[in-house]
Amino acid sequence: MKFKNRHILLVASIMVFLSSCNVVPSIMMKTEKGYDFDKIPTDSASGYIISSNDIIDFKLYTNDGTKLIDLTALSLNEGRVNGANSLSNFLVESDGMCKLPIIGRVELKGKKIKEAEDFLQEQYSVFYKKPFVLLKVLNRRVTIFTGIGKGVVINLENENTTLIEAIGKVGGLPKESKAHKIKVVRGNLKDPEVFLFDFSTIEGIRDAGFVLQANDIVYVEPKKNVVMEVVRDLAPIISLITSTITLIVLVNRLD
Repeated sequence: MKFKNRHILLVASIMVFLSSCNVVPSIMMKTEKGYDFDKIPTDSASGYIISSNDIIDFKLYTNDGTKLIDLTALSLNEGRVNGANSLSNFLVESDGMCKLPIIGRVELKGKKIKEAEDFLQEQYSVFYKKPFVLLKVLNRRVTIFTGIGKGVVINLENENTTLIEAIGKVGGLPKESKAHKIKVVRGNLKDPEVFLFDFSTIEGIRDAGFVLQANDIVYVEPKKNVVMEVVRDLAPIISLITSTITLIVLVNRLD
């Protein structure tokens, strides 16, 4: 009876352990069947909006195209990016303000590039005749997942980098990925926009010109390898069963 009770207790413990185990899937960003994806905009090149912690390349010119070189003579360290090789690189601080030569701290957060350029031209017109400003955000990035364990962060060097260009930049789609399930997640991750693309057909590739924005997440869903997943998921259970059998054999010998 004592031996039998030990077996019952051991089996019960194993059942409790197995019932508490959850298989962790490798597929991310799953959506339920019938999920209401956001409508892909027909004109996605709406312009980048400046955000906190953006690094801005700032250049000021006169209206005839002559660069105002006296800016480089100013010893203004506050607001510049630490370690930057150029005096033209400035940081948009957490409060949205950016300290620029002569005019000091101005708010750039929330403005599109063109809006910020027009705003700064107006600010500098107090000091210079017919100035014009060129701005470029240097640290615009997107994260791209093209398969299990394949994630890359790339810089958006061009203002209008498209989805198909970004995928091409990371080497295209691997054979284990689903070309008909490409998701782009955008905006606040607590309530993001989610767009679905199908690049498996000519009709779907018409949306390949979708322009990416900074901090977008591109996720290409991988194909399911049922055999490999079953083997991988059962491996720890088989190992546990083997260990349990070994333990039972040892218990029997001790008794």
